[in-house]
Amino acid sequence: MIDYKVIKTAEEFLTKSFKELEDIALFNQEKVLNAFKKNQVALRHFSGTTGYGYGDEGRECLNKILADIFKAESAICSPTIASGTHALSLCLFGILRPGDRMLAITGEPYDTLTDVIKGENIGSLKDFGVLYDCIPLKNNKIDLDSVNNYISKNGTPKMIYMQRSRGYDWRSALTISDIEDAVKSIRSFGFDGCIMLDNCYGEFIEEREAIEVGVNILAGSMIKNLGGGIAPTGGYVVGDSKYVELVANRLTAPSIGSEVGSYAFGYQNFFQGLFLAPHVVMQAVKGSMLMGKVLSDMGYDVSPEPLKKPGDIILAIKFNNRDKLISFIQNIQANSPVDSFVQVLPWEMPGYNDPVIMAAGCFVQGSSIELSADAPVRPPYIAYVQGGITYEHCKIALKNLSL
Repeated sequence: MIDYKVIKTAEEFLTKSFKELEDIALFNQEKVLNAFKKNQVALRHFSGTTGYGYGDEGRECLNKILADIFKAESAICSPTIASGTHALSLCLFGILRPGDRMLAITGEPYDTLTDVIKGENIGSLKDFGVLYDCIPLKNNKIDLDSVNNYISKNGTPKMIYMQRSRGYDWRSALTISDIEDAVKSIRSFGFDGCIMLDNCYGEFIEEREAIEVGVNILAGSMIKNLGGGIAPTGGYVVGDSKYVELVANRLTAPSIGSEVGSYAFGYQNFFQGLFLAPHVVMQAVKGSMLMGKVLSDMGYDVSPEPLKKPGDIILAIKFNNRDKLISFIQNIQANSPVDSFVQVLPWEMPGYNDPVIMAAGCFVQGSSIELSADAPVRPPYIAYVQGGITYEHCKIALKNLSL
């Protein structure tokens, strides 16, 4: 166990950073409240619909609120989107056509997108004739010189793709300033196509969102930041109307787009989770910072480093030892409110390239805004910690770690 005195000292060290996070949460909470007020949220919006969902006011209102929060032209927030990977896949298949080229500029996308992009004979982008190239990061940054050289030699691709979070890489998540600089440079190279962002884990981290700095479309999960630990399922897409409508056509069918879609269980948890999300995200980032500071002081390499501005809710911890990694993940599970008695083990998880061990004792299965942790079991044995919905839970789990 970790002495509370050590934790208290770390808290004192982070006082200024915590105040900055609270200011961001206040700004974003007001932004969300204003979107609710503007769209006149009422009890009727919580009701479910059946069948085609014609006149589903809850669905339509939720979409408008999300567009206003992100300062976007249009949005889809749907329980029928199963995950962040599903939302991203919808964007890729909705926008790209046979012969188009997609250029990823933050290295290879998250593991679960590998088969979506490059799978063989499974209905991937490659199977449909979509071309793909990737430019690795250079010194942990987007290699804009290589992007410029690529465009000069190969012409402009249909889509330039960025991933905000680190995925399973040892790198910093992109900040809004990083994204803004990249977008400005890309446009200066003559690119006038679609800039897409995987926004998973990045919502409400800062006062601005990526649409405000020129990203055309972004997507993510409702059981991460935006769901506030309450949304039971779902994903979202926001951006320019011309792109969002193409995605809606892929989600349903080209003849009906975003005009249909029912959800019999109702939308209260989505509205309530979204309203709470700015505060919950702040709690998660405070917990991440505290754990990062304590483990850094204990000699572990962590990313982001203490006091560094976070780009998402995730803390990466390098153990350089298989057994220590597994023990850490098991400790997180043991300090979860659900299934604390379960001993988690590495397994061949669908969509991943290596065995994965995952602690997810969450109220919503797989909800990464709740305190959770996962890792591909491969050198250098890095754990990725997300959440939780209360700072106090993070603090207690930290105290109970056996390292």
